[in-house]
Amino acid sequence: MNQPFSVLMSLYQKEKPENLRECLESLWNQTALPAEIVIVEDGPLTPELFGVLDEFMQRRADAPIIRPVKLAQNRGLGLALAEGMKHCTHSLVARMDTDDISAPERFQKQLEMFRKDPALDVAGGWIAEFSKDPEHPECVREVPLTQKEIYQYQRRRDALNHVSVMFKKAAVLAAGNYQDALLMEDSLLWANMIKNHARMANLPEILVYVRTGEDMLKRRGGLDYFRKYRAGRKKILRTGTISRWDYLLTVTVQFSVCVMPLGLRRFFFRKILRK
Repeated sequence: MNQPFSVLMSLYQKEKPENLRECLESLWNQTALPAEIVIVEDGPLTPELFGVLDEFMQRRADAPIIRPVKLAQNRGLGLALAEGMKHCTHSLVARMDTDDISAPERFQKQLEMFRKDPALDVAGGWIAEFSKDPEHPECVREVPLTQKEIYQYQRRRDALNHVSVMFKKAAVLAAGNYQDALLMEDSLLWANMIKNHARMANLPEILVYVRTGEDMLKRRGGLDYFRKYRAGRKKILRTGTISRWDYLLTVTVQFSVCVMPLGLRRFFFRKILRK
């Protein structure tokens, strides 16, 4: 029997019901089913989103248990996930976004990683990005595999695809849990876990199909995005896991990306940052 585990997600009112349904279907169709799905309702939701949640909560008896966690007001991803962690009842927790699709054997493969290495704290993998059809992704975000490579890579770019990870709840809480760092919640968590010498590994396989497109590229531009990125990098700098040079270099590159035209930003993401 597989070790029971939780899935943690944050749901916002602007999510499309059809995307949420595809996401949950991918969790119901896993070769290793989660014992529970903790869904943080980050502020009021629409009737359509509640309808999708009700549909899955009424499914067969052997399906995962959905545990809703209601927040009266929108608090942002970091604080929503921090609250959700308190409601995860199992020692292993997998992350998932409500508009993405997990590969059918994702959790089975990650559980095997923890079985082979009981000291492991975080198990991630690659993601494929698509705009319309997950069977025809536009690019793949590959990340380093070993702990040494991950630690080095994380100094300047995320070495873990956030939506692909499964981690030990105790290791996350020991690192201070998720914190308020808009756009950089996961990056700050990885820095704090590295500071705690957490053991990390990635699988060289696509574990999650991530929905992107023009809206994502537009959100990655502008001075508001840059200010949030810079504020997050400052918090990471204070952890001592990156150097001042790492900070200055990444902030300079990010500023260039934020001010470049959309077409050039699209080329940069798909041809330079991805494969």
